Amino acid sequence: MITAAQIRAARGLLKWTQAALAAKSGLSVVTLNMIESETVQPRKGSLAAIREALEGGGVEFIGTGAGGAGVRFRDGAQNLPTVLAG
Repeated sequence: MITAAQIRAARGLLKWTQAALAAKSGLSVVTLNMIESETVQPRKGSLAAIREALEGGGVEFIGTGAGGAGVRFRDGAQNLPTVLAG
C-alpha cells in the first residue's frame, strides 16, 4: 500500500489541497489529515480510494525497491490539466 509521505508528495505534484483530494476520494478532510499525519491506522479501503484518486490525477506510485518508495508523474501526465475541487 501507499504511505502517508507518498500521499503528501503526490498531492504536491498535482498541486491539490487536502480538500481537493478528500473530495476526489470520497473521504472527509479530517480523515485525510489524520491519515497524512499518521495519527490513525488507515483502512485499506480509504488508502485504495486515495490511491485511485491520485492515479486518476496523473501520478504513479513507486514501490519500496532499492530506490525506496516514491511517487512520480505518469508518462505524459505533466500536461494533464489540474482541476481543484472547491
